[in-house]
Amino acid sequence: MFQMKEMERTIQNSQVLLIEDHEDIANLVSMHLKDLGISVETAADGATGLAVASTRKFDLIILDLMLPKLDGLEICNQLRTQEIYVPILMLTAKTSEMDRVIGLESGADDYLTKPFGVRELVARVKALLRRVDALSKTANADSRAPLTIGALRIDTDRHLVFRNEESIDLTAKEFELLWFFASQPGRVFTRSQLLDSVWGYGHDGYEHTVNSHINRLRSKIEIDPTKPEFILTVWGVGYKFKDQRVRH
Repeated sequence: MFQMKEMERTIQNSQVLLIEDHEDIANLVSMHLKDLGISVETAADGATGLAVASTRKFDLIILDLMLPKLDGLEICNQLRTQEIYVPILMLTAKTSEMDRVIGLESGADDYLTKPFGVRELVARVKALLRRVDALSKTANADSRAPLTIGALRIDTDRHLVFRNEESIDLTAKEFELLWFFASQPGRVFTRSQLLDSVWGYGHDGYEHTVNSHINRLRSKIEIDPTKPEFILTVWGVGYKFKDQRVRH
């Protein structure tokens, strides 16, 4: 009960930037988030949204894909280039798998396809805010030195990953997923468990989110993604990180 109340207080104290050019949608989303006690700043075009996101600290950015002046993909790319790792929930009217993958590749942590239900949006927002808060508390409580697994080094303080001292660019969600695996080597997780633990929701039908993130993570950290060394598939069950002692 105490933990639930603490999580709700965390959500109530959150700062969210909503970049959405459709006034009715922006007002609707703002109203429901403010009902949760969340502070919401809005921007109606991409250029303004990027300027605000680049100069102020937010706990979450809700970002429309199609925007005037600057689209959501470019905003994602520029924020990640600036090493701003605030979680991004992308709103998109496009429904193809390729469009979703492109959005995630650009640095978004999650996506929601229009038209969407308000309850679903609120659930995604809560999940992202809780996961970020949990990750932050874990890192602050432990003050970890980098994890080293073979040629792979994970630096939680600087949010960096290296393979043989070569830097690897990961999105915030890819980094969180990698850390979740690497901190529990050998343990097998189903897709539903990963959705619940890393994304914060376990709805049926979203297992493809796990698959696409793992495929992209493998493409970045593995020498040969078709023969992974670190993130292994356990056929018929799920995935696990290589069972090797992790040095701090």
